[in-house]
Amino acid sequence: MASKQQSAEHPAGKPTIAKVEPAAAITGGELYIRGQHLTSAGRPVVRLGNQMAHLVVAGDSYIVAKVPESAMVGELVVASGNLQSELRETHIGIQIADSLHPVANPAVDRDGNVYSTFSGSRGQKSPVSIYKVDTNYNSKPFVTDLMNPTGLAFDREGLLYVSSRYDGIVYQITPTGNMSVYVEGMGVATGIAFDTEENLYVGDRSGTIFKISRSRQIYVFATLEPSIAAYHLAFGPEDYLYVTGPTTSSFDSVHRISKAGEVEVFYRGLGRPQGIAFDAEGRLYVAASLGGRRGIIRIDKSRKPEQFLSGPGIVGCAFTPARAMVLATHNALFRVDVEIAGRPLP
Repeated sequence: MASKQQSAEHPAGKPTIAKVEPAAAITGGELYIRGQHLTSAGRPVVRLGNQMAHLVVAGDSYIVAKVPESAMVGELVVASGNLQSELRETHIGIQIADSLHPVANPAVDRDGNVYSTFSGSRGQKSPVSIYKVDTNYNSKPFVTDLMNPTGLAFDREGLLYVSSRYDGIVYQITPTGNMSVYVEGMGVATGIAFDTEENLYVGDRSGTIFKISRSRQIYVFATLEPSIAAYHLAFGPEDYLYVTGPTTSSFDSVHRISKAGEVEVFYRGLGRPQGIAFDAEGRLYVAASLGGRRGIIRIDKSRKPEQFLSGPGIVGCAFTPARAMVLATHNALFRVDVEIAGRPLP
């Protein structure tokens, strides 16, 4: 007891944060805090702004803190008794829309408006199929009467494309919300993406990646193992097409496909990888789990992975022109100001 009192009075007993991982999180995400004297004067308290986090693990050199629903400020402090650490900045996401049902990445237009789906279970008809969330976080219905919207992507002209896993059709949507059929016969159509020549690629989760030219000719581009959920597509450095598609394995892969349609494993070892996006430096971001830690996993060009953001139920991600990241969970959208530029549209 005497030694504890002594450490509380002595400067050496002040809680010191050495590292907080990852640097970003949303509600329900876990922050891993390493340091010294974190319990020097009794049970620690972790605050994000003025909100207290729930402690999953609380040790003198290691704390796991869960981000509370009310947290909006990323200034993290560890307090023990009357002592507290220096501030450590983290990036905490704010919710910008709810009552959604995304199953893949949101899409962001050049003005920073965000588009997301109410996808529903197979065959479920919902009143609104796609919502538009403007830069003031006002959410409005954008498209109605489309069954099971899944993948979203913009072309150079600012037209939005959406796949339906119900009827295998990819629809083209104007900025005013008018919808027309772009191509059909895509099987269980899920992820979509454009290359630099404006060819559209569509993932049929039963095992085929289709390539559709601007003249709407259809080719089988590559074949993969079927997915239990969906394929998620994004173009990365050197015009490789990157694909995820969760299987029954807990040790899934990110594949990449060359222009010639040659398939290789880019990285293996993720749990249920879903939506993917690239930043301007060519780093890959995947909604997945790594070593049991769920959130956004970043994989650099040397194929080294790290947890970039912590959070439960994330199915997709996208970058905005304002260098923020938008995350889609099973029922909501979050915005995190990560100060990272996304890969430009093709």
